[in-house]
Amino acid sequence: MAVLIYAHPYPDRSRANRTLLAAVRDLPGLQVRSLYDLYPDFAIHVEAEQRALSAADLVIWQHPMYWYSVPGLLKHWFDKVLARGWAYGEGGHALAGKQCLWVTTTGGDEHAFHRDGMHRLPLSSFEPPIEQTARFCRMHWLPPVVLQGAHTVSAAQLQAKASAYREQVAGLLRRRGEPS
Repeated sequence: MAVLIYAHPYPDRSRANRTLLAAVRDLPGLQVRSLYDLYPDFAIHVEAEQRALSAADLVIWQHPMYWYSVPGLLKHWFDKVLARGWAYGEGGHALAGKQCLWVTTTGGDEHAFHRDGMHRLPLSSFEPPIEQTARFCRMHWLPPVVLQGAHTVSAAQLQAKASAYREQVAGLLRRRGEPS
């Protein structure tokens, strides 16, 4: 089983994240937890989130990039749900061995994340805090799925990315379901 933690504060305004989510939402064995729908008041039900994570072999964090990081509610979710003694630290082995896939979109295109671009650094420069969050919880970090230029990408390019995302998640679910 997989759990997709979806964190988009304005899902109705999102063409890219909405398309990516729609591409995988109906996959058997995938549970989607839309944080801004579940917790508009930021009052996270920690035990429910931990139960969902415990039942999964694959954890997906999907969101638009906000200020080189995750949206506020996802950061709050990390702080509350990935608790010491549960996700890390002494006795904190609940996520050990689970796979983690980061799926993010950016408004800026590839050139914007270039030394001569608006952000002056490649997108990979902003990955380490998210990757380290997974690794600190003893999860296996998978290569991220990134869609840059979310506002300007063509419909064909967006659909191709969504199809590849679906194929990747379906493949991970199949492999996790195979006997060892």
